[in-house]
Amino acid sequence: MLIVTSNDIPGYRITKVLGEVNGITVRTRNIGAQFGAALKSLGGGELRGLTRQLTETREEAIERLAENATAMGANAVIAMRYDSNEINGTFQEVLAYGTAVVISENA
Repeated sequence: MLIVTSNDIPGYRITKVLGEVNGITVRTRNIGAQFGAALKSLGGGELRGLTRQLTETREEAIERLAENATAMGANAVIAMRYDSNEINGTFQEVLAYGTAVVISENA
């Protein structure tokens, strides 16, 4: 599955637009990562535990996006974006969305 943030894909042509597709995940924050973040806030610097957790969350959302696009019959997603929200200060929602399309290589 080819997933891009652009509206077109050089070397390919869009033969069919299937519509909006998304992948969503909601996770609770890891208590160990939060504890480490609290300690790190005293001295500053990257919060590696939270960075790792958010990276995993984004990967899960994009994986679900690809699964949903495949189920629609797509072989690519264009104009992919992320949206992220915090819920009650405890949960993190990440939504990956875009347009499911069928592409073919230019002749």
